[in-house]
Amino acid sequence: MSIAEQIHSTVTLDELLAAKERRAARQDAWLARYRQPLISLTLVTPGPVKDSALYRRSMRAALSACDALLRARGWPVRAQEVFWPDTGPEALWSVDHPAVEIKAAAVALEQEHPLGRLWDIDVISPQDGIIGRGSLDYARRGCLLCDRPAHACARSRRHPLEQVVGKIEELLDAYFADN
Repeated sequence: MSIAEQIHSTVTLDELLAAKERRAARQDAWLARYRQPLISLTLVTPGPVKDSALYRRSMRAALSACDALLRARGWPVRAQEVFWPDTGPEALWSVDHPAVEIKAAAVALEQEHPLGRLWDIDVISPQDGIIGRGSLDYARRGCLLCDRPAHACARSRRHPLEQVVGKIEELLDAYFADN
């Protein structure tokens, strides 16, 4: 199945920027309300299509994997909510556990799960803000198509969008064919 099949909509840059602002406001509100570290999950979805049947399946797999991780570690979840806007699925968890340990577990999940490369799991501390990979001495994410850092390839548009989306479809199709 291609990402373009069963498209709910494409989004404009203005819509995407507005969604990011809403997500940041929601994150701030959760941090103020719960005063606990926050997990913010989104998908890696290059291009104007942010919501499709295939992306929703990927998000459901990500939700399941994150929930299983939190249960396995025994970390108390104070609140959890999932959002399904046209700009792409999002989820939040407020977790009563040190943010640095949560981030280390999230990075491991992103690296070990077959779809983990397609998930963006941010961890935000109420005291320290976003806990980045670099603060834990983890390397930045690699490009889906080459050995360079992903952010460098994305910024320079080194690879055609169709090629990147094709690789994502390939990863998703292979995973869902086996599961």
